[in-house]
Amino acid sequence: MQALSAHDTVAEEDFLRARFYGLLASLLVAPPSPELLARLAAMTPDSTPLGLALGGLARAAAEADPAMVSDEYDALFIGVTGGELTPFASWYLTGFLHEKPLAELRDAMARLGIEPSPGISEPEDHAASLLEMMQGLITGLFGEPLPLAAQKDFFDAHLGSWLPRFLLDLEKADSARFYRAVGAVGRVFVDIETQAFAMLD
Repeated sequence: MQALSAHDTVAEEDFLRARFYGLLASLLVAPPSPELLARLAAMTPDSTPLGLALGGLARAAAEADPAMVSDEYDALFIGVTGGELTPFASWYLTGFLHEKPLAELRDAMARLGIEPSPGISEPEDHAASLLEMMQGLITGLFGEPLPLAAQKDFFDAHLGSWLPRFLLDLEKADSARFYRAVGAVGRVFVDIETQAFAMLD
């Protein structure tokens, strides 16, 4: 997604939330680089549910071979005739690509000033793109940082209805090894976000 502007006046807890969204986006858009695997392996998480999931990711990263993780990514998301998983909102919600969820997302993107990244041919309702949008909406990359209520509206409309199922599928995928830990971190984090947003009702 193209950033129109950026703001440095984001609360620390929101900055940390945005970093989680960004990390998940980076792991789902492409295989992790050796440098990213090394940074993940060096994490020292706490004993909270999210910390325990991050500990599993750190162990998986420490044991991972970058070339094998790249092959795993291809098997999960690309493949010769398609990967084991199809990480798009339209697919999870309708069983087809380029359906109503994508049209609704594009309407929301236009309202919020989010422009598609140039040179990207995939539909914008890819899990990585949506996670990246949440990161930008929190930090103000597309204008002013959105207030929590508006973040909740976007999350509920475009992520909450399907992303938990996708992340659970990722945890259980036959082709997944390293990415099982990615799915676990994502599932716990999205659950925390869902519960926090529910408190705004």
